[in-house]
Amino acid sequence: MTAFLALAVGLAACGAQGGAAPAGPTGATGPTGPPPRYTATVTVLEDGTHGPQMCRALLESMPPQCGGPDVVGWDWSKVRHESAASTRWGLYVVTGTWDGARLTLTEPPRPAEGGADRPDRIGTPCPAPEGGWKPVDPARTTPDAMNEAIARAGSAKEFAGAWIDRLDPDPPEEGEDHARDVVLNLAFTGDLSGREAWIREVWGGALCVTGAKRTRAELYGIQERVMDEKGVLEAATSETRNRVEVTMWLATPEQRERLAAAYGDAVVVEDVLKPVG
Repeated sequence: MTAFLALAVGLAACGAQGGAAPAGPTGATGPTGPPPRYTATVTVLEDGTHGPQMCRALLESMPPQCGGPDVVGWDWSKVRHESAASTRWGLYVVTGTWDGARLTLTEPPRPAEGGADRPDRIGTPCPAPEGGWKPVDPARTTPDAMNEAIARAGSAKEFAGAWIDRLDPDPPEEGEDHARDVVLNLAFTGDLSGREAWIREVWGGALCVTGAKRTRAELYGIQERVMDEKGVLEAATSETRNRVEVTMWLATPEQRERLAAAYGDAVVVEDVLKPVG
């Protein structure tokens, strides 16, 4: 992968993974019926220090390591799994009730099928110019020129993000120069007057300059503060969406209200556990 791709990735993430789970819905039976059930595709791992637990990410070791909420009702003899030393693990679709600290299975787990979902295409908010996206100055449409353009944009206090919209959906071969096959997207807060001309001094490829509500520095600050919230597994700054995306096992209404009151639409919460039905 060329150097400019590494610099242009518009996503910065940090996360915390541990054995303690966040508080959440109790899952107690209500007057109208049984407790709600939830499902998720997760790694389940057991080692010499804990029983079966759901994990969001594995430490790259052998055997692997991870921790999270306990899974009640797990039987390794009923599922295919990998093992090393005293550790057993696998990737499964699990379904059960959630009490805020553990998942109690209500049906047998099943192996997760297929690979990872292909990420959504990162788009360009600007309308395509007449004749389509193409370089205006091929001599300045190189990886080095793109790196310089991104660095220049990042030097502005109003800088909100940078990302690449690849016009060719197929990934580039190692070492290939695909600078002419992308749209460089740069976002800024405030007045955009003169921004495109400023970037055009160094970059001759396809370019979209767009506005944003929050600077990247503001988003990174929010991301750091959000990680102190109880129950947050991951917090990632999305420069393409100009927000911080938070992952929790299952956020309570109180947690959602608190985050909304503190950060408004700058923070979006996604649950790992999804309702069944």
